[in-house]
Amino acid sequence: MRLDKFLKVSRLIKRRTVANEACDAGRVTVNGRPAKASVNVKVGDIIEIAFGQKTVKVKVLNLLDTTKKEEAKDLFEYI
Repeated sequence: MRLDKFLKVSRLIKRRTVANEACDAGRVTVNGRPAKASVNVKVGDIIEIAFGQKTVKVKVLNLLDTTKKEEAKDLFEYI
């Protein structure tokens, strides 16, 4: 699954275009490497997102094309 789509489906970032812009700006890393929006995300990958002064680090647990709001938090765990 594409990184920008995973960020949207998991609701870590609200919109896919915003996820795309964050990747282009270099604020998103996958397994310690700066990642483009088109990078394929796999179960077990570590994603780190910089939101201004705050950074969020999560581990991918599951990949789904669509989810309900209540199930979105089951796709990842905070580290």
